[in-house]
Amino acid sequence: MLTWTIKAEPVMGTGVDEVMREYFSEMGRRVLGRPGTEAELRAVLVEDPHYVLSPPDGEFLVARGDEGEFLGCAGLRMLRGAPETAELKRMYVRPAGRGAGLGRGLLLAVEQSAKGLGAARIVCETNTQLTEARALYTRHGYEETGPYEGHGKADHWYVKVLS
Repeated sequence: MLTWTIKAEPVMGTGVDEVMREYFSEMGRRVLGRPGTEAELRAVLVEDPHYVLSPPDGEFLVARGDEGEFLGCAGLRMLRGAPETAELKRMYVRPAGRGAGLGRGLLLAVEQSAKGLGAARIVCETNTQLTEARALYTRHGYEETGPYEGHGKADHWYVKVLS
């Protein structure tokens, strides 16, 4: 049985850039239907950098296995234009961590971190092809909503009021 721990780590830490490349490569294959090019990868990282998932307005959570292996991650940041609203970003479970409830664990950890940053609600976006993500959000109380703060490139947007 796969076990893990989830804790905050620096988003600019060792190995994070490699995992972000994996994340965007998989998103490219699944959403675009083809591998993303190196230029596309660089452009998306410039347009939506992951370094904003750092204190004081954000956090980056990493799930590691018993041997310290990087199994997954999820980040959040407070949205500047929406008081008390956190945005879930870069939720990714590596293939070795899939099917064991790690996505749920990361989602719950992000919600706790969002509350700690003062968020009353959390939002996220995804694409139609990412059926696992959409099912996970719905199962955990997220409701579909419209685009928020300039995020119009996705197909689905979700919101959850944090209790």
